[in-house]
Amino acid sequence: MSALPKHRLIASLLVHNGHVVQTRRFRPTNDVGSAFTAVDFFNAWAVDEIIVLEISPDERHLERFEALVEGLSRRCFVPLTVGGKIRDPDRVRAYTRAGADKIALNTAALEQPRLITEIADRFGRQCVVLSIDARRNPDMPSGYEAMGGRGRLPSGRDARAWAREGVALGAGEILLNEIEHDGDKRGYDLDLVRTISDAVDAPVIAFGGVGAWEHLVDGIRLGRAQAVAAGNIFHYTEHSTKKAKEFMARAGVPVRDSTFYKIAMPRRPRYAPF
Repeated sequence: MSALPKHRLIASLLVHNGHVVQTRRFRPTNDVGSAFTAVDFFNAWAVDEIIVLEISPDERHLERFEALVEGLSRRCFVPLTVGGKIRDPDRVRAYTRAGADKIALNTAALEQPRLITEIADRFGRQCVVLSIDARRNPDMPSGYEAMGGRGRLPSGRDARAWAREGVALGAGEILLNEIEHDGDKRGYDLDLVRTISDAVDAPVIAFGGVGAWEHLVDGIRLGRAQAVAAGNIFHYTEHSTKKAKEFMARAGVPVRDSTFYKIAMPRRPRYAPF
């Protein structure tokens, strides 16, 4: 008898102008401290993956961000997904050389869908995460529109149709966020998560809106996502990923065991400006 597949718990870090921030409806609210400290905590309680997204309004901080990714990758014991300002394979190469295992692609894919295929062909399908930021739109067949530009630019694309097209073009999984739920602590938009999960033959990562551990369970049980991600809730809760996994396990969700790892963090890491 085969074991049930394990669902992944993923922690996210959002980097705005060189600082790790919390967001609400895609707008930065406040700094949350060191990315390195956060990754050390995530590592210590064996979160399954980490996503780091660069969300600055322009590209002035990309060199610093690449240095941040390189520093994080040296401390990271789990797969690292990196996104932000990816418009061509050269940026993917820069991020993978810095230590990223996967890249998250959003606005450029909406503008140039064949970019998904180009990156998948060069780096492998498993490297490509299609990030979909959706907003309710009753004029769309699914009721949701895919948005670009950090949720500000309507694409005119139905979110469900875009998810299917993205997977057909080579995306290995989908990172799914509903703009109005982001940072609102009311849980995932389960209608959206279920709509996309049922539409594609690829893992869907529910993201945006977690305010209680129950929301993680709902994302899997009710939204039928393969994985659940959160950011804000993890920054101020001690041993948060351990507690989240224990809650999920008690609810009957198959997850990997939390295993404690201890690594030495330098008192004055050379990446301190982040």
